Amino acid sequence: MFSDIVKANRSYRRFFEQEAVTRDTLLTLVDYARLVPSGANKQALRYYIACEQPLNGQIFATLGWAGYLKEWQGPVAGERPAAYIVIVQEKGYKMGTSFDAGIAAQTILLGATEIGLGGCMIGNIQHAKLQAVLNLADSFEILLVIALGKPKEKVTIEEIETDGDIKYWRDENQVHHVPKRQLKDIVII
Repeated sequence: MFSDIVKANRSYRRFFEQEAVTRDTLLTLVDYARLVPSGANKQALRYYIACEQPLNGQIFATLGWAGYLKEWQGPVAGERPAAYIVIVQEKGYKMGTSFDAGIAAQTILLGATEIGLGGCMIGNIQHAKLQAVLNLADSFEILLVIALGKPKEKVTIEEIETDGDIKYWRDENQVHHVPKRQLKDIVII
């Protein structure tokens, strides 16, 4: 059911790095994103896909991980993503940039979840460094990076009270807890 896919689609940050994600799988996920709505139907997004070393390692080095977990520097070797999709756009488009990228990224992650993968949207990017790593033309701007792989961590949703803390955290067993507001607290009547 759709609700099960939504609940299973968490921000995973640790993966079974040796479990390959193929180029064909990445192309399938990008194809899902290709079909979603786009502001004024501009279809301005482009996708750079990576699923092999050493490129994965070079991409990893340009990313920041889990801002609320100050003591954690990101996944260690063996737990890093097996693949990436970098969402880019030609500079100068004025319609729907953030909306289009968000819709595309969420569609990719829902598709990944359906086939047993997980991922994380990453906006903490060293843009100039990643631009150089990918050898992207100056006419492109990087919007988001999606890290993908077979999840190696358990992520659980915790309902919080109206004034509860929204910061995610990890317990002593490395279970990742994500506080979510209750439905009654987000609907304005």
